[in-house]
Amino acid sequence: MTTQKPNDNPLPLVAHLKELRDRLLRSVLVVVVLFAGLYAFANDIYLAMARPLEQLLPDNLAEMGLIATGVTSPFLVPFKLTLVLAVMLAIPFILHQIWSFIAPALYKHEKRLAIPLLASSVILFYAGVAFAYFVVLPIVFGFFTSIAPEGIAFMPDIASVLDFILKIFFAFGLAFEIPIATFLLVWSGVVSIAALKAKRPYIFVGCFAVGMLVTPPDVLSQTILAIPMWLLFEIGLIFSKMAKPRDTREDDNDDDTDAADSTVVAADTPAPAAEAPTVPFDTGSPFDMGAPANKDPDVPEKPKG
Repeated sequence: MTTQKPNDNPLPLVAHLKELRDRLLRSVLVVVVLFAGLYAFANDIYLAMARPLEQLLPDNLAEMGLIATGVTSPFLVPFKLTLVLAVMLAIPFILHQIWSFIAPALYKHEKRLAIPLLASSVILFYAGVAFAYFVVLPIVFGFFTSIAPEGIAFMPDIASVLDFILKIFFAFGLAFEIPIATFLLVWSGVVSIAALKAKRPYIFVGCFAVGMLVTPPDVLSQTILAIPMWLLFEIGLIFSKMAKPRDTREDDNDDDTDAADSTVVAADTPAPAAEAPTVPFDTGSPFDMGAPANKDPDVPEKPKG
């Protein structure tokens, strides 16, 4: 069975650039519309984002809440949070625009594979953000509020809190994409499943190293990130068994294409014409090389000259 090829009639470069511009404008327009609808609730969104920290503040600081040390912080911090939230909500539409732009260049079997990957990557990213908000942030903020030296008032700035929360969100959102990355590595032929299994101990240690870099310096926080990363890697290995490496697919496609081409050539090549039977010459004598074959002895030979 042959594989359906991409569009054999490519558009000129200007047409591709125009389509790219249109899709970028649509994505920006969706982000702006979402931002305009959310900005009226910017302060409430920030308070909901910082609630895990405010609940852990000491009693003498709970009524005061967070502080703003910058002149423009009361305006820019909710503005920045609302913009980031609008982009995160628009991720499905942005990925759809990217998919629509590159889809004509993909094979049919690649299109069937890309749609589930895009959907699962969005779901996993949102799952990582939700895991960070409901599980990680309370533990992390509880750790920082508990280690403050005696006599030091723990009064975090709203800009610092927002930057820290966004880092945690994106760190866990990207970490939850490990199954997709594992599947794509196997599917593209960069690495095999056997090689990943052989490197499992190093990957396990690497998960804890990443957890050490993106979480506070305590064993509990590192474990909260490292264990899900390792489990997601194992899930990626399971789903990678369904992936067929690109090299094998290309060999199969080449074989199918060669077989189809040979069939077409055989069908188009006309059959050779039948050759006429050859009549041997009878010289009559081994020394008479010019005598015609089957000469009738009763017919007199025409005199020469």
